[in-house]
Amino acid sequence: MLEAVVDIFGRLAAWTCVALVLLVAGNVLARYFFHTGTIWLQELEWHLISPIALLGMSYGLLRGDQVRVDFLFENLPGPVRAAIEIFTGLLLIIFSVAIIKLSIPFVYQAYRVGEGSPNPGGLGYRFILKSFIPLGFGLLAIQAACHMLRHSIILYNGRY
Repeated sequence: MLEAVVDIFGRLAAWTCVALVLLVAGNVLARYFFHTGTIWLQELEWHLISPIALLGMSYGLLRGDQVRVDFLFENLPGPVRAAIEIFTGLLLIIFSVAIIKLSIPFVYQAYRVGEGSPNPGGLGYRFILKSFIPLGFGLLAIQAACHMLRHSIILYNGRY
């Protein structure tokens, strides 16, 4: 159930990539062929990168695409690999909770002051963008807990 939520947000991040590519292509075409462009569309390009990264990192862990030194890891015995996965999952949860705790006041302050772009014609409501920090790390903590549980079961059952 929890991994289904991570999967939904991961797919949302993937579709955001498609939107970003189309937006960049549209901006390039508008600038070079029609000699026009807007600040808010250019800002939207980098605003879309945040949800892609922050929602996509938990999806990467769900799909097993996390970064590790595979040529070393794959040569370790099964119980050692499972123990490493459990330990790194625990570290990831601790790190994610710390980032969430530190980012909530940051997001709240942006919301309280109604933070927007300093550029004329730029995007407002920057707190929405900043709110992806605790959301993304919350999803990562959830996925790390699921990852840890899966590898604990593997270690307990002896199926590596």
